Amino acid sequence: MDAAVSTPGVERKPGARATAQRSRILRAAQQCFVEKGFHAAGMAAIAQAAGMSPGLIYRYFKSKNEIILAIIEQQLGLARARIGELHGAEDLAAGITRAFQATGEGDERGISAPLFLEMSAEATRDPQIATAIREFDSTVRADIEHVLSRSPKQGGYGLTAGSAAAGRALLLICLLDGLKVREAREPHLDRKLLRAALAELLNELLTP
Repeated sequence: MDAAVSTPGVERKPGARATAQRSRILRAAQQCFVEKGFHAAGMAAIAQAAGMSPGLIYRYFKSKNEIILAIIEQQLGLARARIGELHGAEDLAAGITRAFQATGEGDERGISAPLFLEMSAEATRDPQIATAIREFDSTVRADIEHVLSRSPKQGGYGLTAGSAAAGRALLLICLLDGLKVREAREPHLDRKLLRAALAELLNELLTP
């Protein structure tokens, strides 16, 4: 068991071992969800994929839903960091294809296209997951709108804050979601062709 000194009034952060164990469980869960789907992948299957006992899994996550919500939270942090990298990007098309391209493994670096589809489908059935994904989308869209509305001197794209930036941020979200679906259906998509097509589209979309 991780040893830690408790300080009154200060929230204790998870120890390094606990953080590593949680990450291990989340990687295993993502693998199971992609291979089996959410409903077929139970805690026992996740435990087996993680090389742990089911009892140890429950020490870190009380339920499968809690694991799914943790994956969504993890991906939100990653998405926000990647959007931040778009500030001042000289080649936004290259930045988007690089920043939002899935690794295909669904690990901490990026969510795989098949898992994206599983999560989207589950959101239509589970209110708790639907709420988490709506909050995810709202936060990401606001971050993109912020990038678009900043002046070029501030590393943005000079769109008018409000309807112009908000509308184009929504279109970019739709575009990115569509790319995930396309990646699932066409995993060997020509990246050079995609980048060229995005450059042409974004030139029009992001012109003030």
